[in-house]
Amino acid sequence: MSISGLTIIAESINDSVPSTHALFEKNDINGIVELAKFQAERGATYIDVNVGMRSPGFMADVVKKIQKVVTLPLSIDTPDPEIAAAGLEAYDAERAGNKKPILNSISEARLEMFDNYSHQPFIPILLVTEGKDESGEVKMNKTADKTYATAKKMVNIALERIQNVSNNELILDPGIMPIGSDSEGNFKRLMDSIKLIHDDSDLEAINMSVGLSNFTVMLPPKKADGSPVKGPLESAFLTMAMPLGFNTVIGSVKRKYELLDENHPAMQCLRDVLTMDGFDVIMRVMSYYS
Repeated sequence: MSISGLTIIAESINDSVPSTHALFEKNDINGIVELAKFQAERGATYIDVNVGMRSPGFMADVVKKIQKVVTLPLSIDTPDPEIAAAGLEAYDAERAGNKKPILNSISEARLEMFDNYSHQPFIPILLVTEGKDESGEVKMNKTADKTYATAKKMVNIALERIQNVSNNELILDPGIMPIGSDSEGNFKRLMDSIKLIHDDSDLEAINMSVGLSNFTVMLPPKKADGSPVKGPLESAFLTMAMPLGFNTVIGSVKRKYELLDENHPAMQCLRDVLTMDGFDVIMRVMSYYS
């Protein structure tokens, strides 16, 4: 069961996942293909493909072999321009119902990735967690205002670099951090960033996405009473963010995402976190799952 209006980019074919890394290390491409099939059957909208820092040729081979058995569009996921180019070149749009692939992700430090669009049109995920300062140095955005400013800048660049593309073919990634160690107010920055983007008429119809599993990494899977921890907190975030235009996740097809009642304990936890600072945030999350 998934939430109406929520696009799921299935996350499992990623070199950072230990079981997937093992498949890559053994060159078990059949295992990777089976993983793609499983995610497609479980309701994914896109299949993410991240081969780590392996060769561009390896990325191309994985894309081709997945597309032999899966007709969903793919998300080519890499910070490396050469690997990205190889994945996009190998992608067969006709096999995916003439749907564009996603390219995850383009930042202000990797604008050359836009050059691939003329060879294979794609939907870009624009990373807005970092931007260039006055000196041209790329730095992490620590506030909602800076995240929003980078979002505006990256959208303008995308619309300049890609002809005849509108906001609804762009995805912004404002970045999500682990809630269990959030002593620096990252969740508050994220929610404020989403609201600023949503309230800007120039950014109307823009898509927003995060790697949702990052939100609950480091947390136990279950409470002491056996009830789940991660799914409800991720669903609570979606319940708060989707009314503000958030509509896409890189996430797990095994997770049951749902919109929660306002009185759900996970909702209460995240609302409390938005009013807290420093170590109090960590203590509040600990009290939720303990």
